[in-house]
Amino acid sequence: MRTLFVTGPGGSGTTSVASATALRAARDGARVRLIGSDPTGTADDLPGVTVTRLTPADDFRADLLALQERAASGLDLLGASRLDGDELTALPGAEELALLRALRDSADGPYDLVVVDLPAAPHAVALLALPEQLRRYLRRLLPAERQAARALRPVLGRLAGVPMPAEWLYEAATRWDGELAAAQAVIDAADTSVRLVVEPTEAAAEILRTTVAGLALHGLRLDAVLANRLLPDGSTDPWLADAAARQRKIVAEWQHETHGIAHLGRDPRPADLDVPPPTAAVPAVTWPVEDRLADDGVLVWRIPLPGAVREELSLVRRGDELVIGAGPFRRIVPLPSAPRRCTVAGAGLVDGELCVRFAPDPDLWPQAR
Repeated sequence: MRTLFVTGPGGSGTTSVASATALRAARDGARVRLIGSDPTGTADDLPGVTVTRLTPADDFRADLLALQERAASGLDLLGASRLDGDELTALPGAEELALLRALRDSADGPYDLVVVDLPAAPHAVALLALPEQLRRYLRRLLPAERQAARALRPVLGRLAGVPMPAEWLYEAATRWDGELAAAQAVIDAADTSVRLVVEPTEAAAEILRTTVAGLALHGLRLDAVLANRLLPDGSTDPWLADAAARQRKIVAEWQHETHGIAHLGRDPRPADLDVPPPTAAVPAVTWPVEDRLADDGVLVWRIPLPGAVREELSLVRRGDELVIGAGPFRRIVPLPSAPRRCTVAGAGLVDGELCVRFAPDPDLWPQAR
């Protein structure tokens, strides 16, 4: 099964393009599911496409009521009043969690292609990075190794003088980790990629640059960049001709191969849009470690970050991890085995690639005999 995420700056037509992409794949004979986060925008009249609209408010209500039931004894001990389903409204983040659940469920479906209409970029990048981040938080707050001491919790609680985490909390953490891992597996899969839809304006071009850098930072593959609502060339109207020329100039400055979608002069139907099929094979994003010990005495970890600019980069080593920031995005990644035994000797951005240099630590590096 392939998964194709569709996003772009707000108002660039991502929902229409996502629907058109799903429809084209269905016409080519694929079994297609379209997941939409916009309750009013995702088209229903797509022959051969299974359309799924997210219901974050309903999912949030069901999850919170279930959590309340599992924690009933603790709430009763505190004298807390129970919440009723009809008084619950979705909190911020409910839509993101509903989408992650839909991704988890899509892995078991009988589909050749799942098209996901994401929220606007660059928020979409943060959403795709969410499972990895939440799993990290769970591992830090409720380490799995502590579950082995379940029988000792009453004793430890008396010794510490404070109540120990209840059994249901560890069970919930294990269940959440499993669900997040399933969603992350879909996002990280070799046949998952992201399609960016951008209307060629100067403001959107900056969002495109930032989004591409964020995708690369999180190891997400770029399927294609689609320039939407392109005005026709050759118009005799001076204003229209000038606007079309400005659009072409902006697209020419993008450092990506771009597919153009013509402006139809009206709200398009999915069947009217000329969208390319998903790319057959998108190259994996790799971060190789180059051995330059013999020549320069360092190892170089090469991290592709197209679209990143030097002024927006940050780099901090934290134990055996590296905290990398690119614009509004940040990712904490474990160091490869060899650089763990080194100290950071410098870093630089060269041709869209962050090169981090590591010098061997004499106390940790094997000594030649």
